[in-house]
Amino acid sequence: EPYIEINEKNLKVVSKRKPTKKELKSLIFAWKVNKHVKSNSVVFVKNGITVGIGAGQMSRVDAVNIAIMKNHDKIKGSVMSSDAFFPFRDGVDHAAKAGVTSIIQPGGSIKDEDVIQAANEHNIAMVFTGIRLFKH
Repeated sequence: EPYIEINEKNLKVVSKRKPTKKELKSLIFAWKVNKHVKSNSVVFVKNGITVGIGAGQMSRVDAVNIAIMKNHDKIKGSVMSSDAFFPFRDGVDHAAKAGVTSIIQPGGSIKDEDVIQAANEHNIAMVFTGIRLFKH
């Protein structure tokens, strides 16, 4: 699959809160890093620096939890990229508890509404790319 470049114009904000300019820049960078990580994966970025990676897991929530466990002191205030959609809201809930402020992901799950609701409950900005990065 060819990689499709993302930018502000081809992202869809699905949460009540829109990402700030700083968050948006970090989200796009996190997405680019996430492209190179084995699925199921998440990437955490703060101030333009990768501060956590959860890679090669059987479930998305496990990827989130591993990245948080390994880098918990750096996750607060970061943004998160997920290479594929969240099948359940638990990944978002765990990320929120760790202090994530914004999430970029493909969207496309039958549970998208639950995941968006979780983002809204935690005041997290969430954007959909419409593109999966799945890498096995």
